[in-house]
Amino acid sequence: MKTAIIAFFLAAFASPALASGSHAGGHGEAMAVGEPGKKAQATQTIRVSMKETDDGKMIFTPNTFKVRKGQTIVFAIKNAGELDHEFVLDQEDKIMEHKAVMEKFPEMEHDDPNAIRLAAGKSGEIIWKFTNDGTFKIACLVPGHYDAGMHGDVTVAKK
Repeated sequence: MKTAIIAFFLAAFASPALASGSHAGGHGEAMAVGEPGKKAQATQTIRVSMKETDDGKMIFTPNTFKVRKGQTIVFAIKNAGELDHEFVLDQEDKIMEHKAVMEKFPEMEHDDPNAIRLAAGKSGEIIWKFTNDGTFKIACLVPGHYDAGMHGDVTVAKK
């Protein structure tokens, strides 16, 4: 019975999640937020830390970014906290879909160019080319972290 329930949820949620580009293999369609970039074409590096605060909040520092359409950014990300954290970059509706799936399957593994999960003390990077203007989200989708404040905005201005 447990296997049938898991299969049901995977079938129910896999299609929207994969179409959103939020999980490995789902990048067949273009993502509104952009596409993986090439480090050699990056024009800026943005250093981001992820951590918990003494008052129970979870934060990205900084948590708002302004970039230009067509710009390639290296997000140099450090988990300065004591818990695992994620940095996921996507449209707000895709973030919320992914959040719902993560709440049901918290140990889900990801292999996406627009996301990275880091253990405490670890660092990594995402290299991203912003191909569309608009406002997009960053979020930690480890269950409970988004609700504790771990999200922010990326504003992409027209050239």
